[in-house]
Amino acid sequence: MPAKKNEPVVIKKYANRRLYNTGTSTYVTLEDLAEMVKRGEEFSVQDARSGDDITHSVLTQIIFELENRDGQNMLPIPFLRQLIAFYGDQMQMVVPSFLEQSMVAFAKEQERFRQQMKDAVGKSPIGMMPMAAPLKAMEEQALRNAELFQNAMRMFTPFPVPGAPDAGKPDTAGDSDAKGGDDLSELKEQIAAMQRKLDQMGN
Repeated sequence: MPAKKNEPVVIKKYANRRLYNTGTSTYVTLEDLAEMVKRGEEFSVQDARSGDDITHSVLTQIIFELENRDGQNMLPIPFLRQLIAFYGDQMQMVVPSFLEQSMVAFAKEQERFRQQMKDAVGKSPIGMMPMAAPLKAMEEQALRNAELFQNAMRMFTPFPVPGAPDAGKPDTAGDSDAKGGDDLSELKEQIAAMQRKLDQMGN
């Protein structure tokens, strides 16, 4: 049965690992699902036999497949190591929220950059557009993306992030135990700061 309007398309996964799109009545692949994600199409994946929602495991499998393609690695090894270390840790409960907020902020910045480029192209004839404006926009975008990425990585890696303002500097906090006890408060503050930034971009 086709999905109702504004409802996620149901993808059924069978025991033979085949995926069936109930919206288009066709079999699809993980690559097809990846393209649906890129197009912003919502879907959920269900086990055809039990009816269990297995969307999380399938999306994770898509990431695994993409990460194993040459030249497409996006997840740094230190990040992966620290993320694994958080499983079973007391911080595990707040990690998903922080990662979600980080990706929302990053996506907002990307959309803002695309709009700046679109506006710049629209105001000048093709071939006559001065390169200074788009280059400046690209530079500003890169700086904002680096700042967001460094803030996220600073929380999830025990070592300084290369290129970060405080990279290579000794820890002058003195009391590492006390600093570790403030991790939760620091995380909440960063999430709040990121949310304020999103609100400002939306105005």
